[in-house]
Amino acid sequence: MSGNVTQNTTKTPGSYSRVMLKISGEALMGDQGYGLHPPTVARIAQEVKSVHDMGIEICMVIGGGNIFRGLQGSAQGMERATADYMGMLATVMNALGMQAALEALGIHTRVISAIRMDEVAEPYIRRRAVRHLEKKRVIIFAAGTGNPYFTTDTAATLRANEMNCEAIFKGTKVDGVYDKDPAKHSDAKRYDNVTYDEVLQKHLGVMDASAIALARDNDLPIIVFSLDEPGGFCGILAGNGTYTRVHG
Repeated sequence: MSGNVTQNTTKTPGSYSRVMLKISGEALMGDQGYGLHPPTVARIAQEVKSVHDMGIEICMVIGGGNIFRGLQGSAQGMERATADYMGMLATVMNALGMQAALEALGIHTRVISAIRMDEVAEPYIRRRAVRHLEKKRVIIFAAGTGNPYFTTDTAATLRANEMNCEAIFKGTKVDGVYDKDPAKHSDAKRYDNVTYDEVLQKHLGVMDASAIALARDNDLPIIVFSLDEPGGFCGILAGNGTYTRVHG
């Protein structure tokens, strides 16, 4: 694939050829209350492999909330910028863990960090990253945008646009976007499709407002699906599965 992939919001998931997978750090915890749960990381890596085996090019961004969350540190009196940098370092740890799990499955993977740490990750150079995708390597973008005050949701949207991804796949614990928490409200309504503006106006909690606005401004669809559903990621990309599509 050439580096000039164009986004097309009329495409269906079954026709995507380059995507961004965004997952939270908490998704790697399993049933633990903290850190990485190796069997859970291995299961997610297998999901990524299934998509990779379909010939689809994959970028990933993983949050750091299973290790340290900047907003929580800030709320406890820590300087916000320092807390955010600590959160960025947590995402690097998660990225290295996922890289190890993917490479154990035979998938060539590169961790690319927005904060230079050359001994463990590549620095972010856009054209080099695109070349990795063209060579069918999985890329894991770590350390957010490299700047405090920006979430990994925003980092995922930024990198997805820079890599000319055709969609962001947001893996969650539920099978789409609901008007309220389905774990707490039995009458919660699930959306099959929802617009960026509805997400912002109704505070639906898909991603933070900066990420949604950036996706909207670049016509980048967001596919919200359950990461806990076995085969869910590859199923949607094969044209099946349950999900919510956030679009213009």
